[in-house]
Amino acid sequence: MSPCGRLSVAPGTISGMGVRYDYFAAADDAGALARLHGDLGAVDDEFGLTGLKGADPDLILGPVEAGLTGRSVAEVEDDPRFTRLISDPQAEDRCLVTLTGTLRDALAGARPERLGQTAMTVVSGPEDSAGWDADLLADFLQRLAELSRHARVTHQQLYCLISL
Repeated sequence: MSPCGRLSVAPGTISGMGVRYDYFAAADDAGALARLHGDLGAVDDEFGLTGLKGADPDLILGPVEAGLTGRSVAEVEDDPRFTRLISDPQAEDRCLVTLTGTLRDALAGARPERLGQTAMTVVSGPEDSAGWDADLLADFLQRLAELSRHARVTHQQLYCLISL
């Protein structure tokens, strides 16, 4: 379950009512938290990762990172930055989670074919992926890989803002 449990959706569903996932890069946790209190809609979204529906990082990115790195999902989830809540845990409508540097680097170095293969593996695997569309996941991974390449070059980390 997502660190924002009350915002989480059932595995394999398309986002649940009004849940929005905004993926972005920031220099550090403090910079990401500053964006939490700003207007993400006003930020240039050159990677198409603002307002995604159904892209819960807790459900999707563990199997993706495992597929790209060869680590097990359990090892990925043991990483202290894997969907770690850094915003106020009492917030009712939004929370901010970190993504791992390993995921950023794996996505940044992956070719489009590898991302497509990973999407196919994830949707056909034993994880909570029943009902996911491989083409939609591959498209999401392509965009997240573009953001990851930018983040790696600019020495930034990846984050996801989850909102109702």
